Amino acid sequence: MALTVQIQKRYGSFLLDVDFTVENRQVLALLGASGCGKSATLKCVAGTEKPDRGRITLDGRVLFDSASRINLPPQNRRMGFLFQNYALFPHMTVEGNVAVCLKRMETSRRRARVRKLLSLLRLEGLESLYPRQLSGGQQQRVALARILATDPQVLLLDEPFSALDGFLKWRLEQELREILDRFSGPVIWVSHDRGEVYRNCRRVCLLEGGKSAPVADMAELMENPGSVSAARLSGCENYASVCFSQGLLKVPEWGVTLRAAAPWRPGHTVLGLRAASLHPAKPEECNAFSCRVIRVVEDVVSIFAALYPDGGDSQAPPLWMELPKSVWAALPDRTRLLVAVRPEDLMLLKQEEIPCTKPQF
Repeated sequence: MALTVQIQKRYGSFLLDVDFTVENRQVLALLGASGCGKSATLKCVAGTEKPDRGRITLDGRVLFDSASRINLPPQNRRMGFLFQNYALFPHMTVEGNVAVCLKRMETSRRRARVRKLLSLLRLEGLESLYPRQLSGGQQQRVALARILATDPQVLLLDEPFSALDGFLKWRLEQELREILDRFSGPVIWVSHDRGEVYRNCRRVCLLEGGKSAPVADMAELMENPGSVSAARLSGCENYASVCFSQGLLKVPEWGVTLRAAAPWRPGHTVLGLRAASLHPAKPEECNAFSCRVIRVVEDVVSIFAALYPDGGDSQAPPLWMELPKSVWAALPDRTRLLVAVRPEDLMLLKQEEIPCTKPQF
């Protein structure tokens, strides 16, 4: 079973233009900045919004086709849509919320189906409670039980943890992962949290200004993003314009010349460097250069140091380095540092950012 989405929809001056396929038992991340069309894409797939043109098919079944004027209503698409706020009915009990989609089922079968789902999601004993009496995790499990009650062929997850604190988010993420491992159809996971999707999705489709990039392997995206906008979504902190000369990379902003492992490719005029790729160096190391420390920011387990390379442009943004606190504390001099970066950690990128012109969906 595969879900194929090839659609366009205009919102004023903003054009949503997406093209991707999600295979059976595959969790695909839609990753992008806020306002770039992720939630709008899910609504078009679910059928709550109608694209202007294009085609959506599921296992060969046409859900939408502008040319043939086919547009199945949401209830006929067999999509399970998990909203950000779970959208439980506050006046219904847990049992009522799960059973609401099974009204046409014979009573005994409906009750058996609800009991099975409550057991699957560890909600036994909560049947008579209302959403306001449940924890955030229990509310999410009720929402998932209601979705699964309809026996969906596709799951659509729209920022499922956006309103939760760190500990609860982590715990619910693991519970959701267990459920997805048992789900046999395609899953689309919308998020702007790269860590969240990296842990849960093996494939990713980037949305930049409403336009989708080709589906890629998640690990490959993080290792080799290819463009500045993709690198930013992957969490890269440092960027500078570069030129190529005699087999080396010249970085005028930093006043350094570096050796890269990847070959130079036309159009790749920006160097991306993750803060964690910089490290204290010995003088004989490859790609070593001296810097002064201008600012230090303490995180939970790391130190972020803002550096100005000697000979660099003082008006340019600082170069950020991330070190474990123990490594930082052991440095003999924390005002001036000799740092280095391995050639294989230098990312050559294309500058092809697409502005997001619509604030939100």
